[in-house]
Amino acid sequence: MSRVQQLSDDLQQAFSAMLKSNVVANGELTIEVSSDDLIDVCTQLRDHQKFGFEQLIDVCGVDYSEYGSSEWATDETSSTGFSRGVKPGVNARLRFGDAPTYVSDRKRFAGVYHLLSVANNQRVRVRCYAENDQLPIIPSVIDIWSSANWYEREAFDLYGIMFEGHPDLRRILTDYGFVGHPFRKDFPLVGHVEMRYDPLQQRVVYEPVSIDPRVLVPRVIRDDGRNADEAEQTEAAAVEGNDA
Repeated sequence: MSRVQQLSDDLQQAFSAMLKSNVVANGELTIEVSSDDLIDVCTQLRDHQKFGFEQLIDVCGVDYSEYGSSEWATDETSSTGFSRGVKPGVNARLRFGDAPTYVSDRKRFAGVYHLLSVANNQRVRVRCYAENDQLPIIPSVIDIWSSANWYEREAFDLYGIMFEGHPDLRRILTDYGFVGHPFRKDFPLVGHVEMRYDPLQQRVVYEPVSIDPRVLVPRVIRDDGRNADEAEQTEAAAVEGNDA
């Protein structure tokens, strides 16, 4: 039995019904707990000698509103240049004021905690969903790991996730007057506003963004012969250059 699988079994035995899921995939362990059990589970993960997760490496916000769907269908793109996404109209093309289409059987927002035990040389990922999609709230773990301070502020700034109990929950990356949360899936890729210098007013002015939203699918080079002519021409040009 691998060490990761052994840790998974130990966590299952220690927390039992508090674990909503316990998955080992790609050599990594991810457990899921409810917001009601988050503090209790995290405290034991830190203090229990068998686990000893004394370090919080990161806290990541996640927006699952478009989980499993994408405009990027690279198996259907053209063989030259760039092309638009094949399914226009999803959230990536939203303009300010547009209403997103969100249909899913899972909660929308989650906090993901990456923990490290130096003493036991093991890692675990803990996921906790916010119960309310409209006002996502998750308990702060700052009293367990002080490093959560800036990480939770980052998740609040970018995703709008509220961390209950955080002593100073405010933006950390965006401007004080920034509108919205830029990592949410319904935030327009072109943003809400653009700025320019107005020579008449002699100041910088903000206006509604004028760029049309679009999603570009990168060129995909496939080894099926479609680029053979280009490759031969490139090779021939290289040979001529060396002969010269």
